[in-house]
Amino acid sequence: MTSLRRTAATALLGFLVALGVAQPPAGAEPPAPPPLAAPAAATAPAPAAAEFNVRDYGAVGNGSTNDTSAINKAITAANTAGGGIVRFPSGTYESKNTIRMKSNVTLQLDAGSTISGNGADTYDPPESNQWDDYQDYGHSHFHNAMIYGDNLTNIGFTGSGVIDGDGALITGNPKSGEADKIISLTRCKNLTLSGITLREGGHFAALINNCDNVVSDRLVIDTAMDRDGWNIISTTNVKITNAHLEANDDALAFKSDYALGAKLDNGHVTVTDSYLSAGCCNALMFGSETCGDFTDYRFERITIKGSDKSGLGLVSMDGAKISDVHYKDITMTDVRSPIMQKVGTRKRCGNNPGVGSISNITYTNIKATGTTPSFSPTLWGESGSGRIHDITFTNVDITVPGGNGTMSTNPPSNDPKDYNPKAIGTRPAYGWYIRNADNVRFTDSEVRFAANDGRPAVIANNTTGIRFDRFTAQRGSNSPSDLLFQTVNGYCLANSANTGGGALRVSQTGSSQNCDGGGPSPTRYEAENAAYSAGSTVDSDHAGFSGTGFVNTANAVGAYVEWTMNATTAGTADIVLAYANGTTTARPMDITVNGVTVAAASPFAGTGAWTSWRTVTLPVALKAGANTVRATATTASGAPNLDYLDGPA
Repeated sequence: MTSLRRTAATALLGFLVALGVAQPPAGAEPPAPPPLAAPAAATAPAPAAAEFNVRDYGAVGNGSTNDTSAINKAITAANTAGGGIVRFPSGTYESKNTIRMKSNVTLQLDAGSTISGNGADTYDPPESNQWDDYQDYGHSHFHNAMIYGDNLTNIGFTGSGVIDGDGALITGNPKSGEADKIISLTRCKNLTLSGITLREGGHFAALINNCDNVVSDRLVIDTAMDRDGWNIISTTNVKITNAHLEANDDALAFKSDYALGAKLDNGHVTVTDSYLSAGCCNALMFGSETCGDFTDYRFERITIKGSDKSGLGLVSMDGAKISDVHYKDITMTDVRSPIMQKVGTRKRCGNNPGVGSISNITYTNIKATGTTPSFSPTLWGESGSGRIHDITFTNVDITVPGGNGTMSTNPPSNDPKDYNPKAIGTRPAYGWYIRNADNVRFTDSEVRFAANDGRPAVIANNTTGIRFDRFTAQRGSNSPSDLLFQTVNGYCLANSANTGGGALRVSQTGSSQNCDGGGPSPTRYEAENAAYSAGSTVDSDHAGFSGTGFVNTANAVGAYVEWTMNATTAGTADIVLAYANGTTTARPMDITVNGVTVAAASPFAGTGAWTSWRTVTLPVALKAGANTVRATATTASGAPNLDYLDGPA
């Protein structure tokens, strides 16, 4: 794994003051003029935050002098003054002791500046914790860090400099005087962590517990030689953008432990436009510490490269209810377990936890390739209240290594107290293994293997209501079936096929089929019957299309296909566009409905071959009656080949 070893891009800090003037509505009679008054004073811009240069407080920045005392003096001065920016000009500021953050203080690291750790073993000792037994040592102690703060408000770490553990931080349980994390914050509110680089963080580059209102943009973490990147624990209202996190253990983990002596809520989180990499462990992870409940998470436009456990891991081990989590536009490569959901019964939490649950989770536009050996993508719930339910996969394409022979299709072994994907034995399905889960739906999704495999593509065990719409699976030469349903109440397979175009083979034991309740079938509008721009042709030379052909537009900006579709009632509905792009370059299009753009320059990435058809689902506002839906190319390559539009029944 490549270590960043570079300073993050220069951050720009500014304030925008917007002024507005109210106007009477057009045509309205003007109001009577007010009595004369002295002119109002012009609105003054907000005053700049006071600045406290660490060099003014004795810091040298020569890489050898211990500058901790000067840094803490500058922090105290800023806090005493009511708040301010503690500035680090270019230089290396050796810190042999713990830097103690205070409220209303932002550390600004200028380009070329580094706060460096030191192995003198003179950091603050770990505090005692009566709840030590409920989580690992590193989660239970906070004082033993390069930078520590508790019960703080309005704090920040900004700029474009580096905070570097410099090999001095401990990855295991530290002795007194040793630190095991760079930034350690508890009970904080209004935290900004942007622009800087955290390097060689020991056990954690950053660990926050019970914080609220966290904003992070362009944060870089390089702890690929140590352990965790960023652990966000029992924290609410988080917005992370443009992060680049490379870790050996968990890269970005959302957890809820009992280190502060209570079960605390988590949620209202968005993570977008980011890159994650994990060596031994998990890239984007919930858990394993899961005491308090989690709700309202959005992960979009994320690239994951490398993970020896889970790419997208979501486990409830200690009684947490995890719900309303949504993954969209995520690409994963070299992940050992691409998607893992598990409810366990470890119950390592105070206040007598029960068994947790996982529900209302969606995966949209996910593409993953695994490594050898691999763990099949898995949904594993517990019986009773610990079942997994209401899980939706839309346009989820997973390629696993494969290479297994035929094997028993009985449920594999499972350690319910271990969250690791390997805690479940070799899955008897090369693709999806689903157990104790209800209301699971796959739409426009696919599973393949790199090497021939003798197992079924999918096994569902002890499940209620599982549906496959336009699902594609590769068939092993010796596999007994493609889909196996074991004690499944209500399975449905519609418009699905193997990768060769043939019907999927279904086997079942103790199961029933039920395709009712899936809602009415959508109305299909074939592209060859739609309007299209000059220079477009209707072709049929690439197999796998619907209807009698597809539209191949001219290679030009503005090339389009326009459908007229009908809606019985006004409201929001999903439309589905089917396309193929046999190139390795995206062919973006603007999607408009009744002249209103609903998706600007949507990428329509390569599908691997012109015979590989994919779909994009968009929620749109429709009026009752006729609606026009237009897909318009925004680059000189033109549009991808367009097959059909599905609209409401």
